[in-house]
Amino acid sequence: MRYSDTHKEETRQKVVSAAAAAVRAKGPEGVGVAEIMAGAGLTHGGFYAHFASKEALVAAAVEEAFRESRERFIRLTAGLDGPQAFCAFVDSYVSMTHRARPDGGCPIVMLSSDLPRQGEAVRAVFQGGVQRLIARLAAWLPTGGEDERLRLAASLLAEMAGAVSLSRAMSDDEAAERLLADARHSIKTRAGVLP
Repeated sequence: MRYSDTHKEETRQKVVSAAAAAVRAKGPEGVGVAEIMAGAGLTHGGFYAHFASKEALVAAAVEEAFRESRERFIRLTAGLDGPQAFCAFVDSYVSMTHRARPDGGCPIVMLSSDLPRQGEAVRAVFQGGVQRLIARLAAWLPTGGEDERLRLAASLLAEMAGAVSLSRAMSDDEAAERLLADARHSIKTRAGVLP
């Protein structure tokens, strides 16, 4: 059977998408190659046609997770000015919906505690995703020079990710919602975007 010219790339993308969801849901150490390949509807034997190692797959999965998040937030903030985009991002990120979707949420929240045990290639991809998100947040902030906005954006992102992470660890939904609401208010206040 002859495959299309794009078959290999389409198959690789299926594997990477399945790996991105699995890695966000269970962490890099919580999933195996066979499980990821099965999640993509493929056999374990085809893995090495696409990746040299599990580390290469995890790096591609982390990159894909950041790409998926970036695309989602680009759609969410399209047509909004900086402060409006920032508020829409915070409202979506620091939310009960994000709390409930670890397999489809931001990789920062799910993976930051797992990444110190990963290889350099995986950590470099993660760092690149974090830095791009900080730059995007900084561009939306209304005041300050570039360095000041980047420092504030880094701190605000840490607060956002921390709030979502803490809320996921809480068993009481009402307490989690209060924590997230307080964090949203604090983040927007520090960013200077509240009326």
